[in-house]
Amino acid sequence: MRRYIEWEKYPERKALARSLLRTHKFSLPPACIPEFQLAPLPTTNPVLIGHRWKEYHNALGLGEIVDFSWHTVLREKKDIIHLLDFPYNGETRRDQLMQGKLTDNKYHFIRNHGGVPNIDAAAYELEIGGLVNKPVKLTLAELQDPSKFPQEEVTVTIQCSGTRRIEQIGQYPGDGDELINAPWGEGAIGTAVYHGVSLKKVLKIACSGVQPECAHLEFIGADTYFKKGDVFNYAVSVPLRKVRATGGEEVLLAWEMNGKPLPQIHGYPLRLVVAGYIGARSCKWVTRINALAEPSMGPVQRQEYLYYSFQTGKQNAEYSNGFSIQAMPVSSAIIFPEEKQIVVHSGTIEVKGWAYSGGGNWIERVEVSPDGGHAWYETHQDEMTEKHYHAWRLWTIKLPVDAEGWIELCVRAWDSANNTQPTFVRSAWNWDLHVTSSAHRIKIYSINTSRSETRRRIALMKEHGIESFEPLTRPLPFALEDEKKYLETVRRYPREPTS
Repeated sequence: MRRYIEWEKYPERKALARSLLRTHKFSLPPACIPEFQLAPLPTTNPVLIGHRWKEYHNALGLGEIVDFSWHTVLREKKDIIHLLDFPYNGETRRDQLMQGKLTDNKYHFIRNHGGVPNIDAAAYELEIGGLVNKPVKLTLAELQDPSKFPQEEVTVTIQCSGTRRIEQIGQYPGDGDELINAPWGEGAIGTAVYHGVSLKKVLKIACSGVQPECAHLEFIGADTYFKKGDVFNYAVSVPLRKVRATGGEEVLLAWEMNGKPLPQIHGYPLRLVVAGYIGARSCKWVTRINALAEPSMGPVQRQEYLYYSFQTGKQNAEYSNGFSIQAMPVSSAIIFPEEKQIVVHSGTIEVKGWAYSGGGNWIERVEVSPDGGHAWYETHQDEMTEKHYHAWRLWTIKLPVDAEGWIELCVRAWDSANNTQPTFVRSAWNWDLHVTSSAHRIKIYSINTSRSETRRRIALMKEHGIESFEPLTRPLPFALEDEKKYLETVRRYPREPTS
């Protein structure tokens, strides 16, 4: 059974769906926490429940898509953070993220905008039309035939433009969006080797090229999307110059991910992989490609993924006064240690994380600060994964730390174009809460065993059978010093002047 609906070719179908939706009253987005940015998030997994989107599907008789999507999640993504159950948003856990340069398919993050379609690969066709010299329909077998189209493999990091959004939410809440602007942490990013064919070469070989008026390529997916009471297929676009860049390797029609067929939730049987751009442009379950004179009019392209100025918000935001986000800026994150972790060390702390830059730039340098950004230490090149034009670098540094107590670690990266990151979250805040590109900051509690006083305290704790400082706020069950030592110290250094 084909569990998806083609909307864009049938305006009468869209009109009927629109009229049906108007007869229903739907939950607030997200229904479980209407003001999710202004209250603590649940500690459940799934974190948020997509009641509204489920109700949309049920109103149109598409409830089986909801069920099929969740079954797919449980089969392919059971061990990651289920940030939103439907449409599915799943974040990679910290230990999974740092396992290696390539992210295992089962751990790679997912940001879906609709339900997972169930497409029969044997019956699949990709339709290419619009401002091409020869409209075509291609089967998957034809695309995979190397005698027809030369095949390519590219290592690509895909990053959601909402990565680290939780930092903006925590300081300055913003637009919740009709779906939700999901409260992503540092795990909305992943890297894989994708295998497929260059869209540039498919257009040239199969379509005899594009017409002179063509300036953009629109990608239409099989997933159903809702916006302001209307129904759509997912649709986005990229400029023709992106498709043609660097021999065509930056826009791939891919059917393999890390040497295996695309997982269903990642776009099986065929998806776009747009290197260096926000993940939203890498359309999954692509069914049609249109050559256009202007960008796609789909709401995901024209009404979302917009970057507003600091003075723009609920009081004045319009679709036309935010610019469309395409290439990702340089960004980085500390993955270990974790926020508010107690770290016992002897003068250095091992810090690990990722750094990435889009637009064909690569990471040249990563710097980490132990004091909130005053002093910076550079990660050695031997402690970073190899460079790629379109992928991240994982890094490790043994960071000198002398101070004890609460300290703030932060990281910034520099790319091949000498770009670096804004210093503070406020510098990059925007109403839609996209692209948290500021230096990533975490607070940890430092316990430095190179200090004699600290070593004595640890020894005293062990005498009392206490092996850990966890939890930090629990008082010790013994006196911190005896009366004799206390009196010796305060008499040697009296509080009041003696004359």
